[in-house]
Amino acid sequence: MAEGKIKIIAENRKARHEYFVLDTYEAGIALTGTEVKSLRAGKCNLKDSYAQVTKTAEIVLFNAHIEEYEQGNRFNHDPKRTRKLLLHKAEIVKLIGKIKEKGLTLVPLKMYFTRGKVKVELALCRGKDLHDKRRSEAEKSAKRDMEQALKERNR
Repeated sequence: MAEGKIKIIAENRKARHEYFVLDTYEAGIALTGTEVKSLRAGKCNLKDSYAQVTKTAEIVLFNAHIEEYEQGNRFNHDPKRTRKLLLHKAEIVKLIGKIKEKGLTLVPLKMYFTRGKVKVELALCRGKDLHDKRRSEAEKSAKRDMEQALKERNR
């Protein structure tokens, strides 16, 4: 893989529908060998996953499903185990302060390889209400219609 290129393993498309993304962070992730091999095969699902701060001021990823490695043996990993996210201490302290605000949560948006390392794009989010979801869907639809009309006009 060339310098600076990223290979996306998994995306959490539902997250942008369910939450307002306020800020994003790039975090490393502590994995075992069979997990990395499984990720290279693209066997990951971030649906319903989230991150939380533990009592020891570490950020941990929950419910990220990384399938067992197909050619693994009895030392294969548990697909739904909790995984530690690797961030600088200053970023963790900053996140702890923001999470204490009402209604903010940490949601992984995507998992990808960059320079041979697995990274997680973590987002600080606020949940959307039903009317917010409807409004964003209407805006998306209106934008799509305008672009299509403009495309037709330019023909």
